[in-house]
Amino acid sequence: MIKAFAVNNDRLRVVNGLDGHESEIAWADLLEPTRQEELAIEKWLGVGIPTREEMEEIEVSSRLYAENGAFFMTAILPANTEGDNPVMSPVSFVLAGRRLVTVRYHEPRAFQTFPAHAEKADIGCSDGESILLGLLEVVIDRLADVLERVSRDIEKLSVEIFHPVETKASRRDRNFQRLLKDIGRKESLTSNIRDSLASLQRLTGFLGNAVTGKDARERVKTLAGDALSLADHASFLSQKTTFLLDATLGMVNIEQNAIIKIVSLAAVVFLPPTLVASIYGMNFAVMPELQWLLGYPFALVLMVVSAILPYWYFRRRGWF
Repeated sequence: MIKAFAVNNDRLRVVNGLDGHESEIAWADLLEPTRQEELAIEKWLGVGIPTREEMEEIEVSSRLYAENGAFFMTAILPANTEGDNPVMSPVSFVLAGRRLVTVRYHEPRAFQTFPAHAEKADIGCSDGESILLGLLEVVIDRLADVLERVSRDIEKLSVEIFHPVETKASRRDRNFQRLLKDIGRKESLTSNIRDSLASLQRLTGFLGNAVTGKDARERVKTLAGDALSLADHASFLSQKTTFLLDATLGMVNIEQNAIIKIVSLAAVVFLPPTLVASIYGMNFAVMPELQWLLGYPFALVLMVVSAILPYWYFRRRGWF
């Protein structure tokens, strides 16, 4: 599908198709294009556009290059960032003169909000270069919003870990299982955002040599600075989620050790009475206590005392 936009008084205007509007169009957005649509855009732009296989190349030289006077840039952008499992896919930006082509196979939110805003407000969309800069600014803002949400979620997880409200051990165990899953999802989301920001940092570094004009270069520098600061913040959040993961595992170990401690204490406390009961349960013919009138109460008292003594000793030593 091709979405074409022309420029009118520094605002975007939707154009229905390429035919008859080739000279007006400043931005062509390709979403899952067919081969026929790719050929039509290549004819309009005057240069070839990258295929999906080329977009997925991981080498920097395959993602950032200039050819026939056009600049080709590919970045990894997330979609469906409302949840913890975003769709990460490459988006290619082709800047040829005053024309811009974007090629994508998913729906980042910026490609929905930016055109709608640029149609209603004058944000300086005069050509493909300014459109690209405005679009990248919206992308960076969107990633900042995602990181802000992740930061709030991590703070909530921290409170749940270090200030649990559940007093029942079984419920705390279920909460720890859920917390581990939540922490894993937050770490995955943060890692994906870091990858996206890393690709945008490389893109802005390349774009600085492609744009013309002092204002455009200043905007590119601002974008690069924003991407760098967000990448640092994403690294901080990643470290924090790692700390929370270690803390959660430590809390689980403490819970397990407490259970094992109780079981061990019970085994030690009941071991002496078991020994006494085993002795008097032996089938020997000569056992003086068997004929003694107070033999049964004596055995019971002996078992109770043998259980109380280790319990008292452990409490005195502070072992539980």
